[in-house]
Amino acid sequence: MLGAPCALISSPSTPFCVDGDIDNVVKGGAISVEPRINDRIRVPEVRLVGPEGEQVGIVKIDDALRLAQESDLDLVEVAPMAKPPVCKLMDYGKFKYEAAVKSREARKNQSHTVIKEMKLRPKIDPHDYETKKGHVERFLRAGDKVKITIMFRGREQSRPELGIRLLGKLAEDVDELGFVESTPKQDGRNMIMVLAPHRRKSDAKASAAKAARTAVDTDDQEQPITTQA
Repeated sequence: MLGAPCALISSPSTPFCVDGDIDNVVKGGAISVEPRINDRIRVPEVRLVGPEGEQVGIVKIDDALRLAQESDLDLVEVAPMAKPPVCKLMDYGKFKYEAAVKSREARKNQSHTVIKEMKLRPKIDPHDYETKKGHVERFLRAGDKVKITIMFRGREQSRPELGIRLLGKLAEDVDELGFVESTPKQDGRNMIMVLAPHRRKSDAKASAAKAARTAVDTDDQEQPITTQA
């Protein structure tokens, strides 16, 4: 349980513990910012917290280390700037493992916002409009935001109402899937509007996965059963 001796470097917020000689720091050696544990805690006394969070009180460091050894646990410095420092009895290896698992799960469940873009002309053909509207619906259904860009050319730049009318129609056509997050605004020769989905991307992924599982189950149930005479 007991760790190797280390050199300490003072910091305004965190006590750094350097494995080995202090010369390693000058030479560019690795610095650990993990909390000090066991015999790396170089103070005369600590405020001790038990493994279940119970307050033991202020004890000498030798007594705290002895309790850690008797309990087959580590003495971990959790509040180094307190006076005296606060230490807790815990299984530090298990604590680090559980913290890493939680961190991975948090990253996995984190939704990343993606902004797709769809470009249209003010006088777009009805067939092309339906095609591009379908793409916008697909993006919104997947939980992505969509930046709609109306591109004006030549004399079209003097008719901004054409772009506003087209963007308004598109927003109305897809209002079941998304809403206008950023209203139409002129940007040089272009006019831009941003649509956002009603559902979060994580919810959209969950729905898609559920639909896929349902389809597989349906296919399995419909498989013909052959019997041998």
